[in-house]
Amino acid sequence: MQFLHSMIRVKNEEESLKFYCDFLGLKKTRRLRLEDCYLQYLQDETTKVEIELTINDEIPPEGYKNGVAFGHFAFLCDDLSEVDKKMKLYNYKWDVEPFYLSTINTRIAFIKDPDNNSIELIEKNK
Repeated sequence: MQFLHSMIRVKNEEESLKFYCDFLGLKKTRRLRLEDCYLQYLQDETTKVEIELTINDEIPPEGYKNGVAFGHFAFLCDDLSEVDKKMKLYNYKWDVEPFYLSTINTRIAFIKDPDNNSIELIEKNK
C-alpha cells in the first residue's frame, strides 16, 4: 500500500490556494471536474503526498463543520521564526504560538487554514 492523499472540503478555493500554495509552499498538480465539484490536488516537492481540496458546487454559506475525529496536518519547516515573519505578510495569526516540546526536542506551533483546519508546524532539528 502507498498513502496518496487526504481530502478536505473548502469554502473558498482562492483563499485555500493562497494558504497552501503561497504560504506553505505546496504545488498544484492537477485539477479535475467531477459531476458536482472540482478537485484540486496539491503536493510538496519532497514526499509527493497530496492534499485534495474539494470545491463543491453547492457550499453551505457557513462553510463546513470540522468533526472531532480529524486532528491536524503536520508540516516540517526550517525555522518557526521565519514562518512568523511570513505570517505577518499574509496577516495570519498563530492558533498556538511556537513552543519547545521536549519529547521530540524541537519547537512546534499551530495555525488554522481558511476553513479552520488545524495545521501543525514542526521546526526541523538543527
